[in-house]
Amino acid sequence: MRKYLRLHRIFVAQDLKKLMEYKVDFLMGAIGFVLVQAVKILTLGIIFSAIPALVYKVNGEVLDAWTFNEVLFIYGFSLIPKGVDHLLFDNLWGMGYWVVAKGDFDKYLTRPVNSWFYVLTEKFCVDAFGDLFVGIVLVAYSVFSMPAEIAADINWLRLIPVAFVLPFAIMIYTSIKTGTAAISFWTKRSGHITHMCYMTNEFASYPAKIYNNVVKTIITYILPFALTAYYPAIYILRGESPWSLAVTVGVSVALFLLSQLIWKLGIRAYESAGS
Repeated sequence: MRKYLRLHRIFVAQDLKKLMEYKVDFLMGAIGFVLVQAVKILTLGIIFSAIPALVYKVNGEVLDAWTFNEVLFIYGFSLIPKGVDHLLFDNLWGMGYWVVAKGDFDKYLTRPVNSWFYVLTEKFCVDAFGDLFVGIVLVAYSVFSMPAEIAADINWLRLIPVAFVLPFAIMIYTSIKTGTAAISFWTKRSGHITHMCYMTNEFASYPAKIYNNVVKTIITYILPFALTAYYPAIYILRGESPWSLAVTVGVSVALFLLSQLIWKLGIRAYESAGS
């Protein structure tokens, strides 16, 4: 373990040195991520300018409702585990798009280090600080601007179990990217599959109850991005769904083991490719 932690620090340091050679590129990347999130937040603001709250109805009866501040909190919280995964483990995208197809994966097999770990930590995506910055700002703003009666009901001790679960939420992102990227060992390219699965996380930025049962099941148990955002956020705000924290741990571990199995089977099936 010490060996891999030391290697991780070395990889990060080397990648940062490369990034410092292109400071403007880094700044443009971070600004780009902030602008993308700004457009989404503006859209959210426009929607809530026309409606007082986002409601969940059954047979015309309102069973639940979320104010703009609550939805903003959920949206901001969703960017935190996503941003950490982007920061540390985003090199997996290259696997599905070009690494295997070009035959570049061979180098990972010739080094005395686990190939998955090497791919995972080779790149440090500092532009992810844009996601993290926006996420933290939105969470803080939504809390400080909440009506007093809503803020008074928040028990901040709930942050303790959520903080414990946060690494497992990050693991969900990484495991999904690992499993879908590993498909490229058979198909040479699988980036479109990773992209399709990854973009499902957009659904998790909003209350899961507003979707039909099919979508809700997919984002909770199959591509469980709701466990990384909506459920822990609503637990902090209202104390709802405490069961979801244990489910997040269990599902993330299961996904991780499945992704590692797919990776190992893919390594056995791998045949060097080249252009």
